[in-house]
Amino acid sequence: MQSPMHTRFALNFKALPHTTTWVALPDIVDLRTTLKVAPTRKFADGSDFFTLPIIEDASTGTTLGDSLDIAVYLQQTYPSAGGGDLFPDQALDYAFDPAAGLLVPLSAVRASPYPAYATFNVHVDGAFTAHTQLTTVGFPFDPANEAATKAIFVDRARPYMTAWEDFALRGDDRVRMLASFEATLAPLAVLYGRDADGPFLLGARATYADFIVGAWLRMFEVTLPAAEWQQVRGWHGGVFGRLHDGLQARQEEEEEQQEEEEQEEEEEQEEDEEQEEDEEQEA
Repeated sequence: MQSPMHTRFALNFKALPHTTTWVALPDIVDLRTTLKVAPTRKFADGSDFFTLPIIEDASTGTTLGDSLDIAVYLQQTYPSAGGGDLFPDQALDYAFDPAAGLLVPLSAVRASPYPAYATFNVHVDGAFTAHTQLTTVGFPFDPANEAATKAIFVDRARPYMTAWEDFALRGDDRVRMLASFEATLAPLAVLYGRDADGPFLLGARATYADFIVGAWLRMFEVTLPAAEWQQVRGWHGGVFGRLHDGLQARQEEEEEQQEEEEQEEEEEQEEDEEQEEDEEQEA
């Protein structure tokens, strides 16, 4: 499972103007096929696993999928844009090895110009994916495709699940998974405690590693019951609450700045058009 927030964070960091088109889960396969964006993951049976996000960069004619690949592309294509380097050197020694197989395949650690980030991405994805059953009660479905979307999730989870209701965790099972989630995040919290200036891994400087974690936190914020989200925010001295809030504030500031720049460009364009009209009338 991937969140488009990874890519939105990266685009905002690079101060690259963009628009978002939302795609329903049942339409992802057709979209990637139409755009000729090959899947980067496979299910255990060898079948393709199609995911979002995808970007289309009109300035280079590039169409690309998978959050990490998109971030690498943005860094290599626009190295000095916005906040600069998405992938500065840092120690990212967090590891997660699920005790049981995950229902959703993770991105493979393919050859990458930023191997530490690629490895970190897989382990963080694994840690959160292993606990996404906590979030199913809060999925914000679109009524237009809710039934089809639930059917896809159930098909992916067979034979462990045979109906959407099977995903619900209650009672002691839910308590145990919350405890597992807290313990799983403990070593990650240690990384965030290395720089007291926080809230990011490198103190006040955000990097793509923070976006990897922050995108998952955003998903859990939206889908967990409110009381449980407050628990997650407070775990391990509140490091994940501070990270979430720091990224939220950063995103709002970046988007506000981009809106101001776009407005200035529109005003300049209008002034140029008015000047051209005046010159034509004088002629």
